[in-house]
Amino acid sequence: MGIEKNISIHETAFVTSAFRAFDEDLSQDNFAKLWENNKTEQWVAEYLDHVSSEETYTHCLRNRYFLNTIKKLVAGGEVEVLINFGSGFSMYPFLLDEHIIHVEIDKPEIVDYKMDKIDYWQRNYILPKRNIHFIGVDFSTNYKESLLSKINTIKGTKSSFILIEGVLFFLSRTEANGLFKFFDVIQNSGDYVGSASFQDTLKNSLAFKNLLKFFNQKVAKTSKNDYQTIEDKYYKSLANYNLIDHQDYYSLSSQYANKIGNNRDLILNENFYLLRKL
Repeated sequence: MGIEKNISIHETAFVTSAFRAFDEDLSQDNFAKLWENNKTEQWVAEYLDHVSSEETYTHCLRNRYFLNTIKKLVAGGEVEVLINFGSGFSMYPFLLDEHIIHVEIDKPEIVDYKMDKIDYWQRNYILPKRNIHFIGVDFSTNYKESLLSKINTIKGTKSSFILIEGVLFFLSRTEANGLFKFFDVIQNSGDYVGSASFQDTLKNSLAFKNLLKFFNQKVAKTSKNDYQTIEDKYYKSLANYNLIDHQDYYSLSSQYANKIGNNRDLILNENFYLLRKL
């Protein structure tokens, strides 16, 4: 899946958790700090210095938006199962109602590590018990038939919310199209998808140029064409889904009183979308 295969667990899931832990009042995630470690702290410091110092807040607001959105839908009886594609070390199961069923999907090495750590924290009463099903998937294989069977066994006919954040940027358009078609197969009418992605203008920003240089130095040699950006019209054109909400870093900063510290050219402005299946 793009360059993602060249990025280790440390460089993705750990770093995202560190960003979310930076401002718990903003992210509303008081468990992300459990993943902190010295190596990640050093990596994050370099990232914030060389790419964009605003990244901690963009990730906190991403977490806040999806967390609050899912909470409202759960409270309204519209969501019974949260299916998290590319779940990383996100901690939604412990931030949401205890009755929700969680399906956490990611690469096997990430899922296995997360499962072991959560089991340890639960046995030591650091985390509460939750109904979580972990599914490790090798995305380079023909995985969808097997994954669909596993999801259907867990979900049954229950209403669902599919979350995909921090993933589409590293996929090709063909892979993204395949995923959204797969979501359509999984879900019932009235179910929801939450998606995070960047728009085309990102690649003109200094922040993106800094990101590309940083990745080339730290991860793998890539070009701007290795990263996918998605315009609003893509979501509006998805078969069998309606786009019902769209936010970005600026709109959420206004909503949650987050003071923006950099100019637009130095911010990786992520966009957040809520889709409802027809």
